[in-house]
Amino acid sequence: MIIFFFHFAFLLKIYKDQETKKNLQKFFDFTVRQIELSIREIGYGDATINKKMKDYINILYSIIDKIDNWEFKEKDEKIKIFKNYLNDIDNYEYYLNYFEKYASFLSKNTFKNLTKDIITI
Repeated sequence: MIIFFFHFAFLLKIYKDQETKKNLQKFFDFTVRQIELSIREIGYGDATINKKMKDYINILYSIIDKIDNWEFKEKDEKIKIFKNYLNDIDNYEYYLNYFEKYASFLSKNTFKNLTKDIITI
């Protein structure tokens, strides 16, 4: 789930200046709703779902906050962010390189192009 949150956070970061707040909010709401539905399909009760969603949203907002000025951070700072969220992993540089490439990929594509089959905006 944490890896997904990093992907989602980078997507929101890259497109926050290119896309309308309304469209990003719709996409955010859609994504959070899909996470909630997935938890429900597992069979958790309402109280557990509410607790898990609160925890997930707090983690997501924390990741969004940490990568907000990603391009101005030093390599060591970026790796430290991954260490805070991805425990027991040996190769943090792999994730650093991966998400640098992912951010580049996002910046070369449009939000509409990436979301056209997911949500109608």
